[in-house]
Amino acid sequence: MSTMSSASTATISRLSTLDATFDQHLGALLDWEGVSDSAVQSRVDEILSDVKKRGDAAVIEATNRFDRLSVEGMEELRLKPEQLKQAFDNLPAEQRDALASAAERIRLYHERQKPTSWQYEEADGTVLGQQVTALDRAGIYVPGGKAAYPSSVLMNAIPAHVAGVREIVMVVPTPDGVVNELVLAAAHLAGVDYVFTIGGAQAIAAMAYGTETVPRVDKIVGPGNIYVATAKRAVFGQVGIDMIAGPSEILVVSDGQTDPDWLAMDLFSQAEHDEDAQAILVSWDSAHLDAVAASIERLLPTLDREAIVRESLSRRGALILCQDKADAIAMINRIAPEHLELSVEAPDTWLGEVRHAGAIFMGRYTAEALGDYCAGPNHVLPTSGTARFSSPLGVYDFQKRSSIIHCSSEGASELGKVASVLARGESLTAHARSAEYRIRN
Repeated sequence: MSTMSSASTATISRLSTLDATFDQHLGALLDWEGVSDSAVQSRVDEILSDVKKRGDAAVIEATNRFDRLSVEGMEELRLKPEQLKQAFDNLPAEQRDALASAAERIRLYHERQKPTSWQYEEADGTVLGQQVTALDRAGIYVPGGKAAYPSSVLMNAIPAHVAGVREIVMVVPTPDGVVNELVLAAAHLAGVDYVFTIGGAQAIAAMAYGTETVPRVDKIVGPGNIYVATAKRAVFGQVGIDMIAGPSEILVVSDGQTDPDWLAMDLFSQAEHDEDAQAILVSWDSAHLDAVAASIERLLPTLDREAIVRESLSRRGALILCQDKADAIAMINRIAPEHLELSVEAPDTWLGEVRHAGAIFMGRYTAEALGDYCAGPNHVLPTSGTARFSSPLGVYDFQKRSSIIHCSSEGASELGKVASVLARGESLTAHARSAEYRIRN
């Protein structure tokens, strides 16, 4: 099979792991640089500095400019709890029930993630342990405008709530004053305390530094555009952040027995996010890849977001012919995908060898889209290969751990002898003497 499809009508690249240039082509497909250019960085730095200095006034000016509003005071940019409740109450019953069902499933899943504090006592009475405490205040960024995601509200706010965070601050931009009622309803359902209709770098700055109206938070989570990502990177250290998110990704591995139309639509489900999203299918069945390619061409014109999907697939998508299961597993761990679909018989037999993936969807019936909305596990996942070292958003992201050390007299004496030797070896004599004072004669 050739490295790239030569057919002029083909929407998606065809690759084979046997091709001499495969690694080069795969590397080019996976290459994604999420760092902003100097112009974006400079503009973000200006906004951050302005908000830090002038607070609400700077937030209002930036919001009026970028979201095309004419707001005079911050009270116009804050939504009251009764507005959130009204949005929920006014939803059509079908939407209200679906949102409530998703919220409950997400809550139940994350309840199981809660770590507990622990201690143990040594023979001499010394007690060691770990205390788990929630953050005081979390900030949640929710995209607005054309990209309105009530599911993101649930996925970010519910784990914070389960973790025991005292206050949750949410920001969501409303370009041209367009408010998404589903987003507000989700904020009500998830127990959000403050909602401000601001976005961009100015919203990140407001939460990171605090203003006269926007409370300063301890950690900022949630996806956004390049200005939001750049601002989050810049304020890290002032506050915690979840991750710097890249474009959405899906890697599907099929053994050739799944309906090609299903797989084509699974690829579309991520490609429709935006032109930079990535959708890849891997199989050792060449005829099956042909069938999926045919399904792609046939189903593409039926999509509402056909142009975006076509661009995404042509730029960053691929159908990859591998040699066998071992070859497919090597591909999974090389790509470290955000979403992995194991559309195979007995997916459990694969699980032990999958080392790097944000979320793993097991079997033919588990469409990735179910995880986006209502399965329960979090849909905020590591992208751009960062699943090699990071994890889905969870309760643990809204908590911190403190070590507990409580020495008995005997324990302090014995530990002091060890500490003294090590401290003097580092020429830190005050350390040594502090420990030595507790040594019993």
